[in-house]
Formats: sequence, C-alpha cells, structure tokens
Amino acid sequence: MTIHSTAIVDLGAELDSSVSVGPYAVIEKGVRIGADCKIGPHAYLSGPLTMGKSNSIGAFACVGAPPQDIKYKGEETILQIGDGNIIREYCSIHRGSPGGHGATTIGSNCMFMAYSHVAHDCSLGNHVILVNNATLGGHVEIGDRVTVGGMTAVHQFSRIGEYAFIGGMSGISMDVPPYVMVAGIRNDMQVRGINRIGLKRAGFSPEDIRTLGRAFTWIFKTKDLLLQEALEKVRTEIVDCVLVTRMIDFFAVSNRNVVRLSSDDE
Repeated sequence: MTIHSTAIVDLGAELDSSVSVGPYAVIEKGVRIGADCKIGPHAYLSGPLTMGKSNSIGAFACVGAPPQDIKYKGEETILQIGDGNIIREYCSIHRGSPGGHGATTIGSNCMFMAYSHVAHDCSLGNHVILVNNATLGGHVEIGDRVTVGGMTAVHQFSRIGEYAFIGGMSGISMDVPPYVMVAGIRNDMQVRGINRIGLKRAGFSPEDIRTLGRAFTWIFKTKDLLLQEALEKVRTEIVDCVLVTRMIDFFAVSNRNVVRLSSDDE
C-alpha cells in the first residue's frame, strides 16, 4: 500500500494492500476499497462506500458524500461501485437516501469525465459514459453502455435504456428507450435514430440491427399509429429479435412518458 504522507485515512477505512493514495486525499470511516485502486490527490471519499478493484479516482473528486436531499437527517445509506471505473477530476457521486433505495449503485468499466455528477439513489449499469458536466438527478436509472453527452441534465426518476446515446447539452425529462439516439431539451426532445454505430461496436449482427430498424420505423416514424398500436404491431410481426423485445419491454414498464417524437434525420 502506498499512502502519501499528507493523505488522511481514517482507521475505520479498509484499503486493500495494493491501493495507492495521493497527496492530501481524505478517506473517511466506512470506506472499503478493493485491489489496485488509485486515489488521486485531494480526492474525498466518504462512507459507507464500497468500491471494487482497479478503480481510478481523479483529483478533487468527491465520492460517497451524503445525498443532496433536504429530508436527509444523517441516516446510514451507501454507495456501491464495481470494478474498473474511471472517475475523473471534480466528479461527485452521492450515497443513496432513506426515501429512495438507500443506495446509489455504479456498475463496472464506466467512465465519468470531469465535473460530471451522479445524485442519490441512481442506478447505473456497466460501460456507462458521462461526458464532462453531465448531471444525473436523483433516482435515475441508466442501462449498460449508455453515453450521456456533455452538459446534459437528466431529470429525477428518468430511465435511459441500454445502448442509448444522449446528445450533448440535452435536457432529459422523459424516459429514453434503449438503442436510440436522442437530443433536445424537455418537450423538444427528439429521437434521432438507431444508435447503429454503438450496436455495431458492441458486436450485434447486421440482421438484428436491420430488424430493430424496422421496429423503430413503426414505433417512432409511422404517424398514423398510436403508441400501443405500434407496439402491438411490432410484437406480432417481429418475434425473434432480442433487441426488439427489450425495446417493447422498456415501454411496458415505464412509469413516465417515453420520448417518441422523431426527427427526420434517419
């Protein structure tokens, strides 16, 4: 273990022997850090916080602070972080709140660029990217391999489906279906098309992507179909594509409005 002489590590913190801690970092009681993690200078880690292996925490990042919730009265909640995440300088990630899940959860192999923020009770999957200044309100759910563009704000309780791509400087106040690209602000939010590049990079077959494109046309671009009619048409005519099934299921469990307004880009 390498701990700089100016760092402050509480005796109640648990650090693997391979962890390195930079100058002036502060690690409080209740923090547990796995193997091969690197804590940068001036980083502040507050518990309860559990972190897996091979995570990198940048300078001045604030990880595990209490929720920004006026109802919070010091109850014990937690932040859980997986493996291989990169949390860059000045990022902030907060613990859960008693009124939510009591936990904020981060998957593995995510990247949080400078100044991005994850609020209390958020749940993020794996390989998620938050670009600089992206901000998640409380209770946001984000699926695997989602990219949230720079300076984008996501409203509390919103859901973003897997492999979605959010354009920079957007304002998300509705649920975003999986596999699509969206951009815009609130009521002007528009679905721009299928995230074809992201799906190709992830190894999905050209046939699956083409089939998803058919479903996309019926759901988002056929103006004479109501949403439920479009979903039923897709459900009955496309029965063997996992991407399409997951998209339909996303609509079925949504408790908020789902972005459906489509642009003419695709």
